[in-house]
Amino acid sequence: MTQQIMLTLMGLFFITALTNILATIKSILLAKNIMNPVYFLVFIDAIIFATVLGKVASSEGIHFVIAYALGRTLGVFVGGKVEGRLALGILEVDIFLNNKEKMIELAEKLREEGYTVNNFLASGNNGDRRYKVEVVIKRKEFNVLESIMDECDVKDPTLKIKNLHKVEGKITATRIKTVNP
Repeated sequence: MTQQIMLTLMGLFFITALTNILATIKSILLAKNIMNPVYFLVFIDAIIFATVLGKVASSEGIHFVIAYALGRTLGVFVGGKVEGRLALGILEVDIFLNNKEKMIELAEKLREEGYTVNNFLASGNNGDRRYKVEVVIKRKEFNVLESIMDECDVKDPTLKIKNLHKVEGKITATRIKTVNP
């Protein structure tokens, strides 16, 4: 195998990975109904795909197909990591607890941090008394919620997590209090 073919295979691998990363970002934006960047991503992806497909189809040997397939695999992996870092969206998290004092402590701590919180008396399995804390939070701040629960010694609560399309009114979905280093 010549150096020229090796460079072509490496280029094919990385370009294919890039298109899958772009496709992942496009899917995220579509799911969140953020349309303007999607048009640009689709245009770029189409140009790259047509070029790559032509190269793979006109090449001789399985190594071009394997480079293409490995590039797509890497693209999916990296795209998943990018999606996790972006963490676009808003969540409504319902936290169910058995202990009223823990529920009050958690709700107050979340309010101190600036989140909008509702808390309720609920009936659990078999009509048992449960306490529900409802908080609206940005998806990328979910780890903040987890650390606040740890701080309040809330261990393994029952969580119900819902994705919200949008929030209106007097609801604060982001942390107001700044983190002290």
